[in-house]
Amino acid sequence: MTQKHICLMPRSEYENYLHMTQLRVKLANTFNTGGAVMKKLLCSLFIIVAMAAGLLASDASAQGYRIKPGDSLQIEVLEDASLNRRALVLPDGSINMPIIGSVPAAGSSVSQLRSNLASRLAPNFATTPTVFVSVDALAVPTLQTGVVNGRDIFITGEVTTPGKLLVSSNATILQAIAEAGGLTRFAAGKRIQLRRGSNVYNYNYYTNTGNVALQAGDVIVIPQRKLFE
Repeated sequence: MTQKHICLMPRSEYENYLHMTQLRVKLANTFNTGGAVMKKLLCSLFIIVAMAAGLLASDASAQGYRIKPGDSLQIEVLEDASLNRRALVLPDGSINMPIIGSVPAAGSSVSQLRSNLASRLAPNFATTPTVFVSVDALAVPTLQTGVVNGRDIFITGEVTTPGKLLVSSNATILQAIAEAGGLTRFAAGKRIQLRRGSNVYNYNYYTNTGNVALQAGDVIVIPQRKLFE
């Protein structure tokens, strides 16, 4: 409608025209604002769906993953916090746990190992304990780091940082323990074992008795001390 036509309108019709125009403007503004809000909501919904899909994919991957030697596992027992630990999967595929000793781990899924640990620990509890197992770190292939005559050894049990270590050719048990951050306050320093194939050697951290040079593939096992030990 042109300005000429508006001027020729009766006053009441002109006021109605202005009122309808204002309503159309308000509706348009509301629609534009609502559209922006709707876009934000849709973006948020998309992000939430994507995150949920990622979590489901991660969970499915964890269920299908088979534990390998060199993996680091986080183990927690709800009924006894003293059993909580980070356990290294040794080259023979086992892990070491207080009370129950060596437990096969390699080749098992996380849920299978959790059930196995719970059943082995059950005789020591009034009811079957609640065990949580997660893969803390995957085994990493050895990289060339420039260490001359370096060799891989493993250290597990009551040490600050259990795992695989690349040590020099003349490194000893004591030096490997130092490299791993030292013993924890729960360590049985008098009963440390060096496992080399089928052979087992004893080492006393406090007297340094049995401190020998390490070979590739050696496993140092530091057990948890017993009550009053």
